Amino acid sequence: MNRVRRIWRVAWRFVVCALLLLWIFHSIFLNEAQSAWQRRGEDWSQLSAAGKRHAAWEVGPAELWNTLTLVKPGWLGLSFVCVGATVLIGVLRWRKVLSAAGLHLPFMRALEISLVAHFFNSFLLGSTGGDLLKAYYAARETHHQKTEAVVTVFADRLIGLFSMLLFAITLILGHLHLVMHHRPLAGASLLIAGMLLACGGLIGLAFWGGLSNAWPRARTWLRSLPKGELLDRTLNACRVFGRNHRVLGSALGLSMVLNVVCVLQFAALARGLGLEVSLWRWFLVVPVVICIAALPITPSGLGLRENLFVVLLAHPLIGVPATAALSLSLLAFAGSLAWSLVGGLVYLTFRERHQLAATTSEPGV
Repeated sequence: MNRVRRIWRVAWRFVVCALLLLWIFHSIFLNEAQSAWQRRGEDWSQLSAAGKRHAAWEVGPAELWNTLTLVKPGWLGLSFVCVGATVLIGVLRWRKVLSAAGLHLPFMRALEISLVAHFFNSFLLGSTGGDLLKAYYAARETHHQKTEAVVTVFADRLIGLFSMLLFAITLILGHLHLVMHHRPLAGASLLIAGMLLACGGLIGLAFWGGLSNAWPRARTWLRSLPKGELLDRTLNACRVFGRNHRVLGSALGLSMVLNVVCVLQFAALARGLGLEVSLWRWFLVVPVVICIAALPITPSGLGLRENLFVVLLAHPLIGVPATAALSLSLLAFAGSLAWSLVGGLVYLTFRERHQLAATTSEPGV
C-alpha cells in the first residue's frame, strides 16, 4: 500500500510538471512564431487560434534555437550561473527573515522549497506567483507557528520588492537627464515611483503599525472580526520584523546584492549578443523592467517583459535593435526556465516534512 502511495505521489506530480512545462514552452513558441511572422511582414492577427497553435509548434522550436545560438556560449553560461546565484541569495535572505521570526529551516530544505517555488513562478501571474506555494510549504513545515511561517514568505517578498524598487529609483535619479528625454522610460519611472511609495507604505503599516498606534481599540475591534484572532496573530508576526533592525538590515543588504546579480545576468547576455551598451545603462533599464514585470499581469511576466525591453532599449537614445532586445529578454527567460526545470525535478521527489523548528528569538524581538 505504501509503495502504491509513493508511486501515485510521484506520478501525479510528473503529470503536473509535464502539463506546466508544455504550457510554458507553448507560450514561448507562440511568442517566437509571432516574431518570425512580423519579420516576414505578415499579419499574425489574421491567423485563427488553431493556425497560431500550429505555427507555434512548427516554427517556434527552430526560432527559439536560433535565438539561443545568437549568444556566445561562455556568456550564456555566465548568465545561467547568475540566475542560480539569485536563487541562492534568495534562500539566504529567507533564512534571515525566518530567524527574525524565531524559526529555523535547514539550508538544503529552504533551497528545495525555493526551487519548487521558482518552478511554479514560470506559469503563475507576475514573477512572484510561486510565493503562494512557498508559503504553503512553509506552513506545512511546522505544527506550532504556521501563521508566522507563512508571514516570513510574504515579508521576504516585500523586502525584496522594496529593495528592487529602491534600487531602480536610485538608478533612475542617476540617469535623470536620459529619463527626461526618453518618454517610455519616464512613464515607467513614474510607475516605479508609485510602486515604491505603495510598497513602502505597506511595509510601514505591516512592520511598525499605524492605526493601532493612534487608536488603541483598533486591535480589539480587529479580534472581534471573523478570523480576527488569525489577523491579529498575523499582525503580531509582522511587527517582529520592525523590531529586529539588524535582521531587516541584513535582508535588505542581501537583496541589494541580488539586484546587482540580476543586472549582471542581462549584461552578460548583452555581451554575448555583441550589444554595445554600457553597463551603466543596463543598471538603469533592467531593474525598471523587473519591477514592472513583477506585477501580476501575465504568467511569469512573459510578453510584458519582452515588450518593455523592446520599447525601452529600441529607443534612439539607447539604440538597441528591436530584434536584439527581444532576443535578450527571451534568453534571460531561458536561463530562468533552466533553473525552473531543476525546480521541477526537485518537485517530483519533494517530500512534505515538518521540521521547521523554533529557535530562541534574538533580544529585542
